[in-house]
Amino acid sequence: MNIRGELELIEMGKRTYLPPASYTTSKDEKKSFCQCLKGVKVPQGHSLNVKSLVSMQDLKLIGLKSHDCHIVMQQLLSVAIHRIIPKNVRHIITRLCSFFSSICCKVIDPLKLDKLEDELVVILSKLEMFFPLISA
Repeated sequence: MNIRGELELIEMGKRTYLPPASYTTSKDEKKSFCQCLKGVKVPQGHSLNVKSLVSMQDLKLIGLKSHDCHIVMQQLLSVAIHRIIPKNVRHIITRLCSFFSSICCKVIDPLKLDKLEDELVVILSKLEMFFPLISA
């Protein structure tokens, strides 16, 4: 069907390989992501202590609570993935982070709700392009 040709199976002799998707990160990229989060400095009492949640041995975030996830998603994620993930994927993740920031404000302008709904439709359709649903 010539859809997403970059993800077609590669046959080499008797073996078949699946190429990595655009959002797949290497070990160096994961290390860069974790180092970025470990180096974040925020004002006292503003948000979580990210340094304590980053595991450099496992290269992942551990022990996040719901508030921590909100802070990472709304404020830190778009900065941390800036030089790691390709531009098209990074752009849509940044738009998703911005959407969550908009709906988690203390005051939401009722006139902007329709625009936010339209933005969500676009974000979800683009997310499905990069992160396809897997049917069981």
